[in-house]
Amino acid sequence: MFSDPGAHVASEAPLRGGARIALLALSIGVLSVALPVALVSDIPDSGRSDAWIVTLLIMIYGGIRLSVTWVSGRPHLFDFFFWVFGYIFMGLAPTAQIRADAVSTTTPGIDSAFDLPTAGIVALGIGCYELARAAWMLRQHSRPPRTAQVPRSVAPVRAIALAVIGLGISAFFVVQLGPAAALGSREAAFDAREARWPDPAVRAVMYAAAVYPLLIATGAMAQLRRSATSRSVRIAYTAAAVAAAVVLLLIVNPIASARYTFGTVAVALAIFAGAAATRLRARVTMLGAIVAFLFLFPIADAFRTDEVRVNRTSFFGEYLANPDYDAFWQVANSLAYWLDGLVEPARQFLGSILFWVPRAVWADKPTDTGIVLAEYRGYSFDNLSAPLWAEAMVNGGVIAVVVVFAALGLLLRAMDVRIVSAFPTGGVWAIVGAVLPVYMTILMRGSLLQATGATTVMIVCLVLVAGRLGSPGDEGSGGVASGDAQLGVAAPVPGDRPS
Repeated sequence: MFSDPGAHVASEAPLRGGARIALLALSIGVLSVALPVALVSDIPDSGRSDAWIVTLLIMIYGGIRLSVTWVSGRPHLFDFFFWVFGYIFMGLAPTAQIRADAVSTTTPGIDSAFDLPTAGIVALGIGCYELARAAWMLRQHSRPPRTAQVPRSVAPVRAIALAVIGLGISAFFVVQLGPAAALGSREAAFDAREARWPDPAVRAVMYAAAVYPLLIATGAMAQLRRSATSRSVRIAYTAAAVAAAVVLLLIVNPIASARYTFGTVAVALAIFAGAAATRLRARVTMLGAIVAFLFLFPIADAFRTDEVRVNRTSFFGEYLANPDYDAFWQVANSLAYWLDGLVEPARQFLGSILFWVPRAVWADKPTDTGIVLAEYRGYSFDNLSAPLWAEAMVNGGVIAVVVVFAALGLLLRAMDVRIVSAFPTGGVWAIVGAVLPVYMTILMRGSLLQATGATTVMIVCLVLVAGRLGSPGDEGSGGVASGDAQLGVAAPVPGDRPS
């Protein structure tokens, strides 16, 4: 399951000349030309509003950005998954829904006058993200660092301890719910968790504690395997990693688990096994992720209830009135919330970062933003998303959207620089790059309160397994030249072709 240490190098050369141009042209032709044209041709314009033009442009631009990233073979996974979400949830889905006047069934009654301003807010956030990211890249090129970056290793004792603790929590979780609830339908599993832990924040933390410590421990075992100095030690770490992965997949499986959670675990395990260690593997992994989100994500909803149902009648018909794609409309609701003067600056954000405070202590502690917007609109169903644009709006209006997405552009670029150099060399940042980028789609979709608990659990676990900084001469760590590391290009290993 886990590749050999020597395989974890960005060894093969990037695509050159005509091959790269042809592949890039093909990808852009599919994502930014063929699919948008097919969407407009397949779904007649109902006349609801002209906002679909803006969302279509977002889709086209997103297709270009995704194509450039996956064809390059450089696993800038944070930026990549940002654009996977943007392309589908803020481009393709709202374009189809606006043209057909088929708003998500869980967000009914939205005035069409809000469509164009909402599309403008989404575009504003994306623009701020792109400008901030570009500014960071210009800074990198103009001020290259003079000291080499060395990977932070994994602490063996703490990693083993985390694996034992994670296994214990996972077993406790299954005992509390019962095997049937853990392996039954998604709704049955959710109902069992809701009955056992009524408070949403506590429920989210308990589920996160049953999954992510063991996931981080699996990654730590994979990294320790790479730096093992003897065959017997390598075999032991391999066995531990495989055993932990098996337990994880029993808890987080495509039947009983939310699709985002299963996707996070599945992608992380693949990257632990070396799916982003070379340019070729990274290309295949990123292309596979695009295909999975477009074709497999909708089908995976068949296991939501005890009765297996696959309702997809056509490719674009999947997005019409589908509750899974309510993100755009929740941004519209957040805009109305702000215009009605209901925003209390940073209140929802404080509720998210202080999720651990019991309601017995904080009686009016905020509920998650999806519920707040559902109650504001008078919806009977309140298990709604609250994408990052909506979270920003309910915390500070349009100004908050600018600040949040500019900060996100800087942060994700900085994180991508670290993980790209870590995949071939190993260490804690390789675990970060395996787990957090795909989990970011959950943060992007929201609500933030539900996702904060899991994010906190993961960060604590990563800090726990982090060891000392390595050195360029350490076995299994592989020094990275500072210029290459900052540009997101792994330094070549002697004997391999440069990348």
